[in-house]
This record gives sequence, C-alpha cells and structure tokens, in this order.
Amino acid sequence: MPEQGGKAQHAGKPGAISQDSAWRRRHRSVEERQARGRAARTPAPRSAHASWEPGPDRPDPIALLEEQAVSRVPELVPVRYGRMLVSPFTFYRGAALIMAADLADTPRSGIEVQLCGDAHLSNFGGFGTPERRMIFDINDFDETLPGPWEWDVKRLAVSFEVMGRERGFRPADRRAIVLTAVREYRNRMRRAAGLGTLDAWYDQLESEELLRLLRQAARGQPAGKTERRRAERNIAQARTRDSSRVFAKRTEESGGEPRIVAQEPLIVPVEDLVEPGSEWEQFDELIRGLLRAYRQSLGGEHHPIEEFRYVHSARKVVGVGSVGTRCFIVLLLGRDGNDPLFLQVKEAESSVLERFAGRSVYPNHGERVVAGQRLMQAASDIFLGWVSGRGLDGQVRHFYVRQFQDWKGSADTEVMMVPGATFYAQICGATLARAHARYGDRIALAAYLGGADNFDNAIADFAVVYADQNERDYSAFSAAVKSGRLEAQVGL
Repeated sequence: MPEQGGKAQHAGKPGAISQDSAWRRRHRSVEERQARGRAARTPAPRSAHASWEPGPDRPDPIALLEEQAVSRVPELVPVRYGRMLVSPFTFYRGAALIMAADLADTPRSGIEVQLCGDAHLSNFGGFGTPERRMIFDINDFDETLPGPWEWDVKRLAVSFEVMGRERGFRPADRRAIVLTAVREYRNRMRRAAGLGTLDAWYDQLESEELLRLLRQAARGQPAGKTERRRAERNIAQARTRDSSRVFAKRTEESGGEPRIVAQEPLIVPVEDLVEPGSEWEQFDELIRGLLRAYRQSLGGEHHPIEEFRYVHSARKVVGVGSVGTRCFIVLLLGRDGNDPLFLQVKEAESSVLERFAGRSVYPNHGERVVAGQRLMQAASDIFLGWVSGRGLDGQVRHFYVRQFQDWKGSADTEVMMVPGATFYAQICGATLARAHARYGDRIALAAYLGGADNFDNAIADFAVVYADQNERDYSAFSAAVKSGRLEAQVGL
C-alpha cells in the first residue's frame, strides 16, 4: 500500500531549510548583515562572475542526460530528446543538470537562499491564488533546494541570452535585455532590504500591476503596444484555464462516468498502462490509496478535497526537462457531474543541485518541492501536497500534487519582440529577487550587490560565454542523435 512521506529528519530544528541561517538565529543587526554582504566581495568579487570556461574534467553533457534517463519511463525518453532537439533554447530548458554541474565551481558569495534550481524564463508565469487573484511568479520547483543565490540568477540571465539568439535579436539588444533582468533583480533586492520582515514576505506582483507597468513601458513604442495587447489577451485567456475547461476538452462519457480521452503517447489512461493480464482493480485501488495518503499532507483540518471523489486518471507528458518522469492528471468530481477537479500528480526525484549543494533534509522529494514552493511563491495552491507510494513494479516513488490548469498563463517566447522581452526580463528579475528575499538574508545580499552595475555587467558577460557553451552542447547532443547514440522522437 502507498506510504505517506515522513517529515524531514531535521524538521523543527533551526537551519532545517538552509544551512545559511546563523544570521536569523542570532538576530544580527542590520549593520552586521550589511557588513557580512560587503565582506563577501573579498572571496567572491562581483566582477569574478563574468568568466567561465569548461575545465578539462568537465562531465560529458550527453552522459549526464543518459544518466537521468535511467530512472525515467523508457518509452518517453525519446520524446524528451525530441523536444530538446528543437533548438538550443529547448535544449537549454532540458539541461538543468548540465548547467548545475558547470555552476558548481563558479564564484560564491557564501549567502544562501531557497533556490528555484531551474530559474529559466519559461518557468515564470501567471496563476490563480486561493483568493482568486492572478499573480505572476515562479511556477516550477522540481529542482528547488537551498543553495547559492548566484546559480538562479545565472540560469535566468543565460536563458534570455539563448532566447534572444533564437529570436534573432542583435547582440546589443540581447545584452540590454539581460542587463534589465539582473539590474531589476539587484534593485528589487535593495528595495527588499529596506522593508520590514512581513512586508518582504507579503510582497507579490498581481496581474493588474503587471499590466500597469507594461502600459507604462509601451508608451510611444508601436512594437510595445503590440506586446501589451498580446499580454492583455494572454491574461484574459489564462483566467479561463481551469478544471471545467479541461473537463470539457479532455473527457468523454463511458459507462455513465467521465473518462480522460487518450492521446498517445502524451496522454495515456491508467488502465492502458496496466500490463496484459494484470488486475485493473489492484491498480485502481493503488491510486485511491495514494490519494488518501496525499490527503494527510494537506493538514488535519477540513479541506475541500474531502468533498471530491476519484473518477479517473491518466499519465500525461509535460514540459521539456520533466519528460519521462511519471506525471499523471487525476479527475475527481465534487457536488455533481458538473463539478470537476483535475489534480496533477508529478514524480519528484532528487534535485539536480543535490550533488553540488548538499542533500535535501527531506526524505520525500515531493515534500522537498512543496516546502521550497511555499517558501518562494507569494501564494500557493491549496491543493499543494505530497505523497510517496509503491507502484505495481515494487518501486517506491515520491510525488507532489497540485491543481492542474489553475488560471495558468505564460509568455510566448516564439513571438516575443525586443520591447516585450525587455519588459519580461524586468518582471522575471523582480520576481526572482522577491522569492530569494523571503528566506535568504536580503540585507546581506543587497549589500553584496551594491548600488553600481558591477554585478549586472559581470552576469551579462557570463550569459554570452555560457550561451556559447550551450550551443556547443546542443551540437554535441544533435550529433549523438544523428549517430544513433540517443533516440529522439520529434514533433510530440
């Protein structure tokens, strides 16, 4: 039977989330925290972040991808490779482990935060809060872990450089976009350093404020007005993405009950995953057991999940880097047949950062994801929880659970122009700073960054040299597919 993930081994102890918490336990003064940040410039000068080059012992990037494939669903690995093969940008999205290995030896200030772990530009977007407001925030935490804040900033900056190359932006425009993201991160962190604790914790970016800023940025720019109208349309469309929309689009009635429609290999109903001759009832009860165990992670008080009953589920392929992990959508019904709820149950493996930043204190990686998400997001889904369970293959796996398609919206980078990319870089930089400021020492970090643009320019330089490396890795990846070392299934 499924097992509920246990509490962290060090739960309740100071420093259970991050080892860099002495400043919090000792209640250091503002002046002491500022001095700490300025002192960090000695072992890690801000200009030192500009350079990077592969060492002679750099791991083979293709071997790292093959290593990840071992624990994934075999028939879905070619789908992952096919999505990564589309462009250097999609390759970059799937190469979090490769970049984590490269970042491990880069300069560190010694100031830790709760990291997203995969803070590229496509992992930001809009979603609905429990109060039914739409906010803009980070929306992917599969790799979250305490670690050096610089890693998230560099991953974000390089993603804009790589995207800009794919869109054909001029080098000067690409640099300006990256500088905008890093400058906004620095300015927002300095702003957060001046806020009270609760003000920094409650800070968020609502969609109305985002549109106000976009209208302000678009004044007098024809291209900017086009981007503004596109953003307004995307936000309006995001508000229609909910369980009812998925229910109408993805289900049909069979035997008096709704069933998720197959779209193989991307959507496969669970009954089609059972080996011929297996008892379907056993698999069905396994899922029900997982849901009962998941309920325990939502707290002891009454929860809306109790009013829903399980109806059906299917394996669903999502994203680029996550393809091949075990991910399901689960259909439940509440008051009646017109009251659907879709949950996403996603496998959580160890973070790609763990071998470089230390193991998570959470024995259940689903709980690791949930804890990190609650620390970093301005508001979290009321259905966010975790579970572990033994499948029919006998393997115990970890999962986290959240609502599927809850007002989710994202930027379309394939049509993004320079004004839109610049604005998007600004809000991503602001959002990452807000997330880091919630748990990291925002005062020390702000003092390290300073008021000048030394750090901004260093990261813009780094983005160029690492984007060059990403292109070399992409070429090696393409060659591995062409040679037959890797199998890629394109168009899915």
